[in-house]
Amino acid sequence: MPDTDVLIVGGGPTGLLLANELGLAGVRAIVVERDLTRSRQSKALNLQPRSAEILDWRGWLGLIDEYVFAKLPWGHFAGIPLDYGKLDSRFALQTAIVQADVERALEGKLADFGITRHRGHELVHIDSGLAPGDEQVSAIVATTEGEQRITAHYLVGADGGRSTVRKLTGVGFPGREGHMPATVCDVTLTRKPAGLAERWSIPEFDPARADFAFLLALPDGVHRFVFGGPDQAGIDRDTVITAEEVQGALTRSYGSEIELGELRAGSRFVDSARQVTEYRTGRVFLAGDAAHIHAPLGGQGMSLGLQDAFNLGWKLAADINGWAPPQLLDTYHRERHPVAAAVLANTQVQSVLTTSHPDALAVRAMMIRMLQLPEANRQVAEDISGLGIRYDLGPGLGHRMPDLDLGDGTRLAEHARDGSGLLLDSSPDRRFTAIADDWKARVRSVAVDPGVLAAPAVLVRPDGYVCAASHAPSTISAALTFWFGTPE
Repeated sequence: MPDTDVLIVGGGPTGLLLANELGLAGVRAIVVERDLTRSRQSKALNLQPRSAEILDWRGWLGLIDEYVFAKLPWGHFAGIPLDYGKLDSRFALQTAIVQADVERALEGKLADFGITRHRGHELVHIDSGLAPGDEQVSAIVATTEGEQRITAHYLVGADGGRSTVRKLTGVGFPGREGHMPATVCDVTLTRKPAGLAERWSIPEFDPARADFAFLLALPDGVHRFVFGGPDQAGIDRDTVITAEEVQGALTRSYGSEIELGELRAGSRFVDSARQVTEYRTGRVFLAGDAAHIHAPLGGQGMSLGLQDAFNLGWKLAADINGWAPPQLLDTYHRERHPVAAAVLANTQVQSVLTTSHPDALAVRAMMIRMLQLPEANRQVAEDISGLGIRYDLGPGLGHRMPDLDLGDGTRLAEHARDGSGLLLDSSPDRRFTAIADDWKARVRSVAVDPGVLAAPAVLVRPDGYVCAASHAPSTISAALTFWFGTPE
C-alpha cells in the first residue's frame, strides 16, 4: 500500500486548496514544500469573484475574513477599469488579500483533516508513475535529515513557475519569451509625495512612457512597488535587488519627495507566456503556475491556480475512493487547458496595452472607448473575474451554477459543503430525486421551486459546474453515470 494517496509538491495556495479538497473527501495527502519559511513578499494580492465563490461553496470563505484588507467592486484590464458591480455573483468584487494570508488560512484548515505541510522537503526525483502502466508514483524527497522515498497513488506538481515536477516529467512547455522585464517589491516609505493613494486602487499606467512604475497600498504601511522598462533589460532574474535601485526608480517616477524606508522583499519577472502541452503524465498532474505562467496583469494568477485545484481535487478523490468513471481524470486537462490558454492570451494583450509603441497607444485608446460600452465591459469583466468560465460539456452546459436562494431559507452553496454533487429537482412529483437515490452517497438532491431552473432537473458537479439539464429522466440518469460512476 502506498505511503499516501496523493503527494502534493508545493505548499502555496494551489497545493493547499487541493489538499483540503482531498481531506474533505477522506483522501490521505502529504504536502511537501521546499522553503523552510513563508516568503515575506506579498506576491498575489487578490481573489477574483469566481475564487471567492469556490471557497464559499465549501464554507471556507470565512477562513480569510481576518486577512481581507479591501473589497472593491471593480477589476481592471491593463489599468482600464472593469465594473464588477454588475456581475451576477454574491461576490461581485475583488477581495484584497495577500497570498501569504491565503496560505495561512488554508494551511490552518488542513488540521481538520489530519494533513500537514512539510517544510524543507524538496522533490529531487520521480522513480515511477510517469509511464501509462505504472500502478503508483515513487518519488525521492530531500529533507533536512536526508533523502526520503514517498510512494503515492498520484503526485500533483503545484510547485510554481520553475516547477521541478514539470521538469522531471519532461512535458513540453511552449510559449513565448517575455519582452517586458520588471521588478516587484514590498516597501515602506519614510516620505511620500502629496496625493499618493493610501488605499488599494487600480494600477495606473502611463503608456506614453518607455518605462513604467506604480505603487499600491497594502496593509500595515507597506506598498507594492512595481517598476520596469528598458533599463531592466539584460538583468538576470536572480540579480539582487538593492535599496539604491529601488530608490532610483521611486525618484524617477514620483520625484524627490519620496523616500524609501525598508525594502522588505522583492523579485524580478518578465511577461513570459507559457503553458504545458499536457496537464497529466501518467500518474502525475500539474496545477497552478507549474502548468502555466503569464504576466501578472489583471490579478488572475492565484485565482487561476485555485480553480485548477478545485477542478482536480474531487476527480482525484473520486478515483481513489473507487467510484470515478474511467474518463473522469482526463477531463482535468480538457477543461483547464483552454481556461489557462485564454488567460495567457488576455495577459499578452494587456502587456501590449502597457507599452509606449505608437500602434499600442492607438489600440489602447480604442480599448478604452470600447470598455466604456456596458456590454463590452461586462464581457471582459466576466473573463478576468473567472465568472465567464464555461467548460465544453455540451450545448447549454459547462457554466457555473449560480448560488440560488432556496425556498427553505437556505442557499444552494450551503448544500455543497461536503463536496457532493447536487441534483436540483423542480419537478412536481420529485421524480428526479428518486433517480438520484441510487447515487445518494455522491450526489445530494435539493428541491427547488418550479420555474427557477431552465429545466426540471439540473445536475451540478462538486466543483459547481452544470453537467446536465433536462426534462428527460433518461438523460439525467446517463449524466449521473457519466460523472458519478455506476449506481451504488
